[in-house]
Amino acid sequence: MSKSRVVVVKSPGVISASGKVDKGLLSRMVKRGLCQLASESKPEDAIGHFFSLKDQVGLKVNCLAGRMASTHPELALVVASLLKKIGIKAKNIIIWDRSSYELKEVGFPLNVNGGDFLCFGTDAQGVGYTHRLIDLKSIGSLLSRVMEKFTNVQLNLPVLKDHNLSGVTCSLKNFFGAIHNPNKYHDDNCDPYIADLNAVPLIRKQQKLVVCDALRIQYNGGPSYHPQWAENFGGIILGDDPVAVDFVGYQIIDRIRRTHGLPSLEKAGRKPKHIFTAADEEHKLGKASPEEIDVVEAVI
Repeated sequence: MSKSRVVVVKSPGVISASGKVDKGLLSRMVKRGLCQLASESKPEDAIGHFFSLKDQVGLKVNCLAGRMASTHPELALVVASLLKKIGIKAKNIIIWDRSSYELKEVGFPLNVNGGDFLCFGTDAQGVGYTHRLIDLKSIGSLLSRVMEKFTNVQLNLPVLKDHNLSGVTCSLKNFFGAIHNPNKYHDDNCDPYIADLNAVPLIRKQQKLVVCDALRIQYNGGPSYHPQWAENFGGIILGDDPVAVDFVGYQIIDRIRRTHGLPSLEKAGRKPKHIFTAADEEHKLGKASPEEIDVVEAVI
């Protein structure tokens, strides 16, 4: 069985103590990570492994926790620019989340009219949720019409954080922001709900690539921002297996917790069970063991 490759690229200078992001350095990190993920020498060829010129690409970000604990706009814009560089039209690149207000509060440039990358929430006029209910396993939800009407593939741009219920929020949990009723799915450490949601055919089929924002990691007290438990990790995590990306992110959070004298997430009663459920024989969404994941690390 082939391993899932996950690339972790770090740079100590990419984010300052005040939170300012060096966009040029971040761009080099993204390009380096993509080349290592796809075994290509040129970033345009690397991202071409996952997307074609005909694609309408959704960049699913996470803005729920506000400016200090959400996907950095700089990362989304770097990725969007690279998609445009390979020939995907700007009007076919949509940065999105559940709420236009939350996008704006985090610093994303809202745009519903074209001319450049589009950026809007599911609550924008003319978008909304599907009328047809998703009914799969434990899930009964309406799905954002961004995925049904406006895009055919997703580039997942989650932020890596501790979560007070699920243990970890990253790639898999990011699609809670694509349904109308995520509040229903937080019992039992959000398990099996996160895995079941990602097994929904449209989500499973559309997700092509993950570029996880690990510039600043909330390693305790998440998902909201608490500066005493936030660390400038200065990294991004890339992969085409969201389960493997989340497993690697889980290990990173636990390592940071150890350096700060905190118990592991499992000992704290918050083991991210959904990651392992997503990898089980019923779901088969990806891999969640060190033996099945090839982790490639780079420092710029």
